[in-house]
Amino acid sequence: MQPNMRYWLSAQKHLRINEYNVKITFMAVAIRFTKTGRKGERKYRIVVKEKRSKRDGKSIEVLGMYEKREKEIIKKINMDRYNYWISVGAKPTPSVANIIKQ
Repeated sequence: MQPNMRYWLSAQKHLRINEYNVKITFMAVAIRFTKTGRKGERKYRIVVKEKRSKRDGKSIEVLGMYEKREKEIIKKINMDRYNYWISVGAKPTPSVANIIKQ
């Protein structure tokens, strides 16, 4: 590696290590819904994705699914992975937090 080489992992905190400039940033990660299913059907995936990305854009990981029907509510969530992402610093949206509490 060359002395003046910069590594851009994201963009917030700066560290100076020896003669190398290292820039480390932490992306804001959210746990939120993405819409799936046909028009008029309410089916959602619970996913981990960058906060600034589109609702139906690329996700980091799929944690589960949520479907609200007339007679029943179906939810399947991998709570181990959910708790992992919370421990790492991901923040659930208010709607996902309400679903988890139920």
